[in-house]
Amino acid sequence: MNEWLELLKWEDLLAATIETLYMTVISVFITFVLGLILGLLLFLTGKGNMWENRFINLIIATFVNIFRSIPFIILIVLLIPFTKALVGSMLGANAALPALIIGSAPFYARMVEIALREIDKGVIEASHSMGASNFEIIFKVLIPEALPALISGITVTAIALVSYTAMAGVIGAGGLGNFAYLEGFQGNNTLLTFVATVLILIIVFIIQIIGDVFTKIIDKR
Repeated sequence: MNEWLELLKWEDLLAATIETLYMTVISVFITFVLGLILGLLLFLTGKGNMWENRFINLIIATFVNIFRSIPFIILIVLLIPFTKALVGSMLGANAALPALIIGSAPFYARMVEIALREIDKGVIEASHSMGASNFEIIFKVLIPEALPALISGITVTAIALVSYTAMAGVIGAGGLGNFAYLEGFQGNNTLLTFVATVLILIIVFIIQIIGDVFTKIIDKR
């Protein structure tokens, strides 16, 4: 038993799991906020909507399309100078956060825009006719109506972020990806790689279950 415990390096494995959870939770929260803002702006500045502005919509859409199209591993490399300036290092969990957020927020922003487009225009027009302000429509009509889809979207994004943390770990960001690569692959310890993979899968399953539960609770249809 002791040989198994030594082989699995439980203390290091626990630390790596905590780092993965830390990166995931922080990046999911910030991604939700930034993605919601970007998605709202994409929708509201679009044709026929409250803040219609073709120029601003084009700028935001271009930013979103560029950053959600760059493969994540390449994005990390491109952001190394920015990450060093912001965090002071390109190693560790904190150093992974800029790339995680910049890589996922545009992806979620498109999901937000799609969710808002699905809202019945009649609901928005009815709110306008009753004298609701633009901000009241945003916070009392658009977001509540789209909330089930927004939660489903952030669930999908959170699962993608878990895989991003694993990729970031390969270049020194820490977490289970880093642990599996250094201790498992380079250390020729297949068991460690397998256990790290199982832990990542467990995290993904937990995120999916939580997302599904909240979606069912909020969706009144």
